[in-house]
Amino acid sequence: MKITFLKYLILSIALIVLTEITNNILDFKGLLYNSLAEKLTNKQIQHFFEFQDKWQWLRFVFIPIILLIKTSLIASTLYIGTFFFSKVPVTFKQLWGFVVKAEFVFLLVPVFKIAWFYFFQTNYKLEDIQYFYPLSALNIVGYKDLEPWFIYPFQTLNLFELAYWLILAYYIGKATKTTMDQGLKIVAYSYGSTLLLWVVTIMFFTLNYS
Repeated sequence: MKITFLKYLILSIALIVLTEITNNILDFKGLLYNSLAEKLTNKQIQHFFEFQDKWQWLRFVFIPIILLIKTSLIASTLYIGTFFFSKVPVTFKQLWGFVVKAEFVFLLVPVFKIAWFYFFQTNYKLEDIQYFYPLSALNIVGYKDLEPWFIYPFQTLNLFELAYWLILAYYIGKATKTTMDQGLKIVAYSYGSTLLLWVVTIMFFTLNYS
């Protein structure tokens, strides 16, 4: 458990560092200013950034908390999956460890994003960064001609998510003393079903509030 918690801390720190690097290299603050300038006055924008700077430290707390909630929920769904589809008992502690390991694959997302906008698409705006998800279906179809409620599911269909599933399947197959195929079945029925429900929920709220 101590090793898993250490990996969780390393993952949290890496996410915070990569978020800060991404914001600085891609000049997120400047892009946000340009976007707000179309809707707000200079005084309102100034107040907004003053408020943001004042509470900037919350980001360093927010990321680890969100990560802990996310990994715990995914581990819980996988625990239910192993309960129904595995003859070998697997503990929540083991599954949380697998999820934390798998989460490291998503550290590549901001790295790819930085590389893309720094070297290739050097002329970009805030929306381009917000909707860009490397190696996803959204990058193939583009977001400009897509209905807003379709954006998130197209972002979710990406190679990093596929790698995430395969990593989880590998470790669960090992833990249940079966095969990776059986591990993938457990991941699909538990995490896959939950992910689908989450995507549908996001689509519903986007459709109603866009």
